[in-house]
Amino acid sequence: MFERKYLPEFVYGGIDGAVTTFAVVAGAIGASLNSAVILILGFANLIADGFSMAVSNYLSTKSQTEIHRSHQDYKEFVKLGKHPWKTGLATFLSFIVIGIIPLLSFVQALLFHSINDNKFLYSSVLTAIALLLVGGIKGDVIKKHPIRSAMETLIIGGAAAILAFLVGYFLKSLV
Repeated sequence: MFERKYLPEFVYGGIDGAVTTFAVVAGAIGASLNSAVILILGFANLIADGFSMAVSNYLSTKSQTEIHRSHQDYKEFVKLGKHPWKTGLATFLSFIVIGIIPLLSFVQALLFHSINDNKFLYSSVLTAIALLLVGGIKGDVIKKHPIRSAMETLIIGGAAAILAFLVGYFLKSLV
């Protein structure tokens, strides 16, 4: 559906989708919130943050195009450049597709009660796999070794999750 030139938007949206959604899940787990609250917060993050990122990317790309409008190279820039709607859509779709992964085990636990006790573990494993895959793709986009890039992405995502968990844990007395 999208050209390879939109791969950076896919990577950007996918990493942020997985990291922020899993951070919401980890923070809620740290605060000992129930699964219904986790799903509400997770899906609210998924839609609102995905939309916010898409709109920001759209506006940024549109602004770049408008800046070039008065330059002599405008026609060439438009021909080779990215379309603002496509950058926004690529960001949003990847945010949703990758960002829903941390919530899958919580949704499945509603149907399959046997995984209920391990849903956070499953969420962690699935999110780690997603971060490794998107991080590997990121390595390809930025011409960096895919394994190094995958590990870097996993570590950054893990650090965000640990911070969110600790915030939830220390603030749970407020709930």
